[in-house]
Amino acid sequence: MADGSRAPTRRSIVVSDFTNSVLDPEAPMLGPVENGGTIIANTAPGCWGPMITPALRGGHEVTRPVYIEGAEVGDGVAIRIRDITVTSLATASGHDSSPEGFCLGDPYVAGRCPVCETVWPETHVEGIGQQAVKCDRCGNAVTPFAIVHGYTVTFDESRAVGLTLPQAAAETIAREANHYAALPDQSRQHSILTFAPSDMPGTLVRMRPFMGQLGTCPSMAMPDSHNAGDFGSFLVGAPHDYAITAEQLAEHKTDGHMDIDAVRAGAILVCPVKVRGAGVYMGDMHAGQGDGEIAGHTMDVAGSVTLQVEVVKNYPLDGPVLFPLEEDLPPMARPFTAAETAKGQRLAARWGVAEIEPLAPISVIGTAANLNLAIENGLARAAKLLGMTVAEVRNRATVNGAIEIGRAPGVIQVTFLAPLSRLDAVGLGDYAREQYNL
Repeated sequence: MADGSRAPTRRSIVVSDFTNSVLDPEAPMLGPVENGGTIIANTAPGCWGPMITPALRGGHEVTRPVYIEGAEVGDGVAIRIRDITVTSLATASGHDSSPEGFCLGDPYVAGRCPVCETVWPETHVEGIGQQAVKCDRCGNAVTPFAIVHGYTVTFDESRAVGLTLPQAAAETIAREANHYAALPDQSRQHSILTFAPSDMPGTLVRMRPFMGQLGTCPSMAMPDSHNAGDFGSFLVGAPHDYAITAEQLAEHKTDGHMDIDAVRAGAILVCPVKVRGAGVYMGDMHAGQGDGEIAGHTMDVAGSVTLQVEVVKNYPLDGPVLFPLEEDLPPMARPFTAAETAKGQRLAARWGVAEIEPLAPISVIGTAANLNLAIENGLARAAKLLGMTVAEVRNRATVNGAIEIGRAPGVIQVTFLAPLSRLDAVGLGDYAREQYNL
């Protein structure tokens, strides 16, 4: 495996390079960064821009993975998200369709020009609108995706709110798409602002930025948007070069593509290490999103991100866990207040309960081809992490938590109050104490 392990270790690194939308453990990593070091990145928009740029092979455009000193296979990496700042002035998005003939099995992974039959064709932009992306080889409009109902949104200077625009304003922005998108210099995508959608003008939206992609490199080459159990299922038996088996998907993915809106500044995300050095990467920043990302896409933006990384030895899971901000926890999963604890102690004294077990919030990520299977995956992971039965996890998530939807079709969070002693046993207790002032 190519990595940065032989270069001098750095305390911090600034990342400005991107993959071709494929996460490949054999490709060179940046770094190494020391255990406890800092990664700063200027990220490119995910989803729509790469989706209309068929030379990109994964549906997103993520940063080159970074090698973390001391991270070995079987460990974890705790990622403290120090800052997320939106730099785009505007973006566009909407619900999609996939026109027939413009892909080889999967429009995210294998865009195709149906005229010259080139797979992953190089393209350029001529004009604006949904026919503006043209094949370099034959000049045909190449549209692996079309917007069925969409919007162009611009943001206020403080990046607190956005407003969707009418057609004339959307077209004005489309003519300077790269400027308004604030595309990083090394980005290869065409900006989705070029399409100028304007189907719901005058809608005010809140901004609440988070990372749709944040994680570690899978242990086999995998299109970036498919590094999860739901999108990854599209690779199983696919007709293109990135086809894999269901067993390979389960073994190699790291679930870095979550689209969970709680993966935002202030949260702590712990990710599995499946290649030496971990290969921390990021991308697909969203300006905001409701649970489920039910339109299939949201407001993809460019932005700056600051992370602090720390190796967790002998991490027992094959997927991520999250310590969200307290305000992002479901009501039943929030730490008990002093007043609530005092009432509980009075109950304990009345009924002869010797001790009330100390509890702490944790959110275990589950992914699979659909939401029901993703819930089963999340419950099984939580049981393995905490050394308890799935039945006990079900009970704890019912009385002290919730099942939350990250993304349809198949990313969920099993969020609940877990015994702090069980978190201590797997090296995660101090992250809960830090996050929730326990």
